[in-house]
Amino acid sequence: MTPQALLYSFRRCPYAIRARLALAQADLAVEVREVALKAKPPELLEASAKGTVPVLRTADGMVLEESLAIMGWALGQTPAGREAWHGLENDPGAALIATCDGPFKLHLDGFRYGTSQQNEHRRAAMAILQGWNGWLETFAADQTGAPPGWLEPLGWALLPFVRQFRMRDPEGFAGEPGLEALKGWLAAFEASEAWARVMAPPWALRQSWRSPRWLYHLALETDWQVARRQGLYGRSTRGKSLAEVGFLHASWSHQVEATWGRFYSDAPELRLLVIDPTCLASAAIPVREEPAPGSGEGFPHIYGPLPIEAVLLAERYLPEGERELS
Repeated sequence: MTPQALLYSFRRCPYAIRARLALAQADLAVEVREVALKAKPPELLEASAKGTVPVLRTADGMVLEESLAIMGWALGQTPAGREAWHGLENDPGAALIATCDGPFKLHLDGFRYGTSQQNEHRRAAMAILQGWNGWLETFAADQTGAPPGWLEPLGWALLPFVRQFRMRDPEGFAGEPGLEALKGWLAAFEASEAWARVMAPPWALRQSWRSPRWLYHLALETDWQVARRQGLYGRSTRGKSLAEVGFLHASWSHQVEATWGRFYSDAPELRLLVIDPTCLASAAIPVREEPAPGSGEGFPHIYGPLPIEAVLLAERYLPEGERELS
């Protein structure tokens, strides 16, 4: 099926989670590209100069750079979704989301990142959560029939952030009084099919998407640790040094799995080095695509030691079939 949209996402980001929830609910065919926030692919930066996730590019070329805009677009694909989104655009949904994305997110970050005012941020965030809990209790008391259609997407918009707050101090959150209704809502959300769906492939991946503009090299963990201490990586391939071969073997994005199968399938811990060719060019290190004997295809060869600064990521490598199980 031809993708209806392309989403740049980060598995644990609450903004990206709320976008994935709406897109999955709409049952759209979406290509998801998992992004490492410390190594943003050039394709993401071309789509959105601000370089944050989520970013959605639709099949007709429209780019949406904000999670709520993505939710609105996704829910707008069906009549029920449009009605639910219309409910979120009015009180109480709009007011709750504005509080979440404004003061609650500010205090959440202050609490999570250990600032000098961490305790003050926790207290302020907790006061907001207690207000939400009071709203939930009043809302539940007023309900005489089925809950309105906007309640579930409201949870998608809010609860990823509540969960992130809870994860910073699970015991403290569990023992906090005055949050019983909110804790129940969060527990139901984490037990839902919608949550499970968007935290597993293909909606969420454990390893980053591989840009075809970057180079890739499989390295033994021991070799990589030596390189980190020395500041240069000098292994050509498994069991052979750069001095022996004359160049460092690399792969294009689509060649990594085959390279692993030929040379590394029985190897111990591996790192996938993600290499920025522009850094190599700046260091005057040549890269040449050359045919590999017996393969019938060209591979990039790096003619010189690899500076650590040119390695954007050194991810633990998982073979394709194991990524969903990690």
